[in-house]
Parts: sequence; C-alpha cells; structure tokens
Amino acid sequence: MPSSVDYSDIEIFLDALWMERGLSENTLTAYRSDLQKLVDSLVKQDLTLNTARREDLLIYLADKAKQGAHARTTARLLSSIRRYYQYQIREGYLKDDPSAQIDAPKVAPALPKLMTEDEVDDLLDAPDCEQVLGLRDRTMLELLYASGLRVSELINLELSQINTQQGIVRVTGKGGKERLVPLGEEALNWLERYLREARPDIVKGRPVDALFPTNRGAAMTRQAFWQLIKRYAKQAHIKKELSPHTLRHAFATHLINHGADLRVVQLLLGHSNLSTTQIYTHVARERLKSLHAEHHPRG
Repeated sequence: MPSSVDYSDIEIFLDALWMERGLSENTLTAYRSDLQKLVDSLVKQDLTLNTARREDLLIYLADKAKQGAHARTTARLLSSIRRYYQYQIREGYLKDDPSAQIDAPKVAPALPKLMTEDEVDDLLDAPDCEQVLGLRDRTMLELLYASGLRVSELINLELSQINTQQGIVRVTGKGGKERLVPLGEEALNWLERYLREARPDIVKGRPVDALFPTNRGAAMTRQAFWQLIKRYAKQAHIKKELSPHTLRHAFATHLINHGADLRVVQLLLGHSNLSTTQIYTHVARERLKSLHAEHHPRG
C-alpha cells in the first residue's frame, strides 16, 4: 500500500507551494498526481520519497520513458520531483537532494495548434444567438479570442471585473497577478448585447457574481466549456484537433502575424517571461514558410 506518511508530506508541500506562489488548482493537481505516482512505485520497493536515492529516481523515470512517456512528460515529472525535494531540503527534513544530479531530457518547443482566421470566424459563428445560452456562448468565444484569456480566467470572470465604458477587463492570472486587457469593438458589442438580452434570463433575478453563469447560476467549469468548444467546432466542420487554449493561441499568433510587438503580446497574455511568448513567433514563421512553399513559383 502507498505510504500515508508520504501522501501527507505531499499535501504539506502543496499547501506551502500554494501559499508561496499562488499556483492554480490545476497546477497543484498535476504536482499531486506526479508525486503520488512516484510514491506508488517506490512503495513496491519498500522505499519512501524521503529514502529514495538518485538511482531509484532514475529507474522510475527510465521506466516511464519505456512505457512511452514523451520527453515533455518526463521533464514535467522531474520538475515536480525536484520541487518536492527542494522544499524538503529548505525545511531541513532532508540533507541531500536525490534529484539534483539528474539531467532533464531535452524538449523541443511545442508549437501550438494554429487555427486560421477563417476557422476562427466559423467557430465564432457556430452558436445560435437567438437562444440565450447560444448568445452567452458566442460572447464567451468572442471574449476569449479578443483578449487571449486562459479558459480558467474566462470562466472565473465576475461582473465587477468588466468595464464596458472603458472597454477593458481586469483579469487575475497565474500567481494572483492582475492585468488589464482591452476588448476590441466587436467583442465589446457582443458583451453588451449578452448583458442586455441573455444574462438576465439566465440568472432569473438571482444574485450571481459570475459573468457567464450556467442555468443553475453557478460559474461554468473548464470541462463544460471545453465540451462547448468541441461541439461548436464540430458544427463548424473544423477538422483540427483543438485544445482549451486554441483561441488563446490564435489570439497571440494572429496579433503577431498582423505586426503586433512581441512585448505587447506578452503583457496581454500575462506571461512572466518573454521567452514564453516567443513561441508564437515560431508559429508565425512556420505559417509564412508554408505560404511561401504553397504560393511561390520556386517554393
């Protein structure tokens, strides 16, 4: 059986991580899953997290790779493990870090799946705006594409974060950092129409803070919104495999394609480091190369 002591150590570590860095619940869940899987493997060898050696961790990571884990997955596992041991060292529970001398696998930058501007238009046109929920969904999609919000940021928006007079939204992102994101005229028009024509029918007079509530008056979940995107993509006959961040990626890439400064895009996305934003220049470059190959006589 897995060690209950190890599991409680993991929860103490995650609580500390949340208090220090304000990480999202999704990130903490990923850390928990990674560490608990390691515990389940170590216990079979009568080991715990705090008695494992470098060799034990290497064997575990190598087994994951043999089972088909990608380099990116292995790198994330090692990152979770390192964070745990760094905390144990800092708090004085351990003297040596068994993960310190393990090299992370080299990971090529993953290019986001790119939607064309026409595909985005088709997706945005999919909801039936004669229905109140269709108008809500269209507004959510418009807002997502116009602002580059993360899905978690979108579904957690409250009325107080929207300023329709100034055309901005105040977003609380990763680590509790706030940023102001401008809304384009198109998204603002949809938002005002939604607030006027659809939201009152959805909330039915109930005191609801969520900007985009469900019929029950609660904020929508990530999973529910993801199902909406998949349904509308199917209706729009979009064959590409989309992700919850598809419109965020499209927002950034299309801005850069149209000449936006990289640092402006960084601020809009809420990236701490410019290097995180630079991946979108690679996406734009790949798009230019494909257009050249398709249309240039010597492509």
